[in-house]
Amino acid sequence: MEIILSAAIGILSASGIWLVLRPRSFQVVIGLCLLSYAVNLFIFSMGRLTPGAPPIMPKGGFVDPTRYADPLPQALVLTAIVISFATTALFLVVMIASRGMTGTDHVDGKERSQ
Repeated sequence: MEIILSAAIGILSASGIWLVLRPRSFQVVIGLCLLSYAVNLFIFSMGRLTPGAPPIMPKGGFVDPTRYADPLPQALVLTAIVISFATTALFLVVMIASRGMTGTDHVDGKERSQ
């Protein structure tokens, strides 16, 4: 499970960085989204990968905390998802305004001949 999650984080990070380095604005926005997904998965994996473990400890008696999932990374990822949604919406609005003003969606404002 850890190998699959590590590979998913690596693939999301690599494709996000590749897209951020592209010349068009929409590709940059998608690259930033992929990078935020990779960071969210990384933070989520820090809460111990324990399939089937409840996130809340029961009342009473001695409780072994290693048998339970850590709820703090889950809360951080939920907050990060909301923030990344808002920043993506802002990026898209700025990108549409920039496209309307310049007539191109290139990051530097100039189209390059291939």
